[in-house]
Amino acid sequence: MPRNPSTGVYSKPAGTTPSVGQVIDPVPWNALTTDLGNEITNSLPRDGSAPMVAPLKAASGTVSAPGLGFSSNPQTGLYLKGGGLLGFTQNGVDVAFDKAVLYAAKSGDYTALPSDDNAVHRFTANAILTLTAAATLGANWHYVVLADGGDVTIDPNGSETIDGAATLLVRNGYSATVYCTGSAFITDKVIARLDSKADASAVGSFVIGGILSNNGSSPNTHVDIAAASVRSGSSFASNASTFTKRLDAAWAAGTGNGGLDTGTKATNTTYRVWPLRKTADGSADFAFSTSTTAGGVTVPSGYTVVAPNGIDIGMIVTDSGGNIIRFIQDGNYFRWNVSSLPNDLSTTATRAISLLTCTLPTGRRVLGLFQTFIGTNATGTDVIMEISDGVNSNVTQFIENYGSNGSSRLRAVVEQFTNTSGQVNVGLTLSPAPAATANTFQTIGWRDYQIPRIGA
Repeated sequence: MPRNPSTGVYSKPAGTTPSVGQVIDPVPWNALTTDLGNEITNSLPRDGSAPMVAPLKAASGTVSAPGLGFSSNPQTGLYLKGGGLLGFTQNGVDVAFDKAVLYAAKSGDYTALPSDDNAVHRFTANAILTLTAAATLGANWHYVVLADGGDVTIDPNGSETIDGAATLLVRNGYSATVYCTGSAFITDKVIARLDSKADASAVGSFVIGGILSNNGSSPNTHVDIAAASVRSGSSFASNASTFTKRLDAAWAAGTGNGGLDTGTKATNTTYRVWPLRKTADGSADFAFSTSTTAGGVTVPSGYTVVAPNGIDIGMIVTDSGGNIIRFIQDGNYFRWNVSSLPNDLSTTATRAISLLTCTLPTGRRVLGLFQTFIGTNATGTDVIMEISDGVNSNVTQFIENYGSNGSSRLRAVVEQFTNTSGQVNVGLTLSPAPAATANTFQTIGWRDYQIPRIGA
């Protein structure tokens, strides 16, 4: 009689329990020896000389007494956990193993599922990642988000939170590991630490990049703002690529849209370019305003002004037709990019030193860049142009041209600080007699020395 396949118990054939003086019946004894031979053949050799020919069925065991252990350490081995799961124990302590990593690329919005436990998803475009309810995902569920081509907004289910907030933004080029507690979500805090570093007030105020220029297609109405990083105290905003805003339309979010904070475009007016930070996700935008202070800007809902040193990142000026005067910016230097420079003074007469309004931005002092032409048309005529600060008239420069040989003309390039109305003091002395040759004072551009632009 063979071994019972269900219990593994072997029962001898009947008639194989002898007694003294009994005559042995060969039939049951032959069956016994045949069974014993078969069972010896089916036994697993201790020396490993033969393999199993069917699955080996171990006892379920426990974490402290595994079903498959070792003679030298019976508390280390394999056992069967609840739910039919395989358990590993070392010295009676359970060893946890994670699921296999599940990698996938995503090009749009996605909802994370229980089957995404230990998944790594690479998002190649802007996307919203919706999380299934925490109770459904369960405690210890975890997931890695790679933002590689766009920003990813992680949005938990309903009123559930992630790191205590309603949403979490993973900016392009960054990653986050999300863990489920069973009722909420937390992360590895890398994003939070990056944001705290980015917003640390101890870093100070600065502007990196953000160079302004007339838009190539619509230079009269549109301004391009190059990639920039701007900080004011604890507030930070950045744009990774060129941002375009138009002066002839009311503000609307996004590049290519209107930038005027209030009113309509005006003539002969200075507009300031103010960086904006979107409260929800920290992204950047920009606005044009005539306000000389951040507090005076009409700020769109959901945004705050980022004002390094309390000011804007650059100024533009419109002409008498309302067009943006074309300019070139290099660091904090701005130069007019026009075929004929503004002639702010042209005279053959004497002029007492007094304020001259120049074609420059207003609202704060700048270092004006000018060129002058002074000339005579008579031998012995001395022409002196006197140029001084728009506030401190004692800070004076003199340019003198003496006509010793009749007609002569002298060109000079000078710098001088303006007042907040874009004015400097200019005087002209002709001695002994007026010269007929025109004396001119032209504006080349300005240096905005108050902007804390790094590398300017």
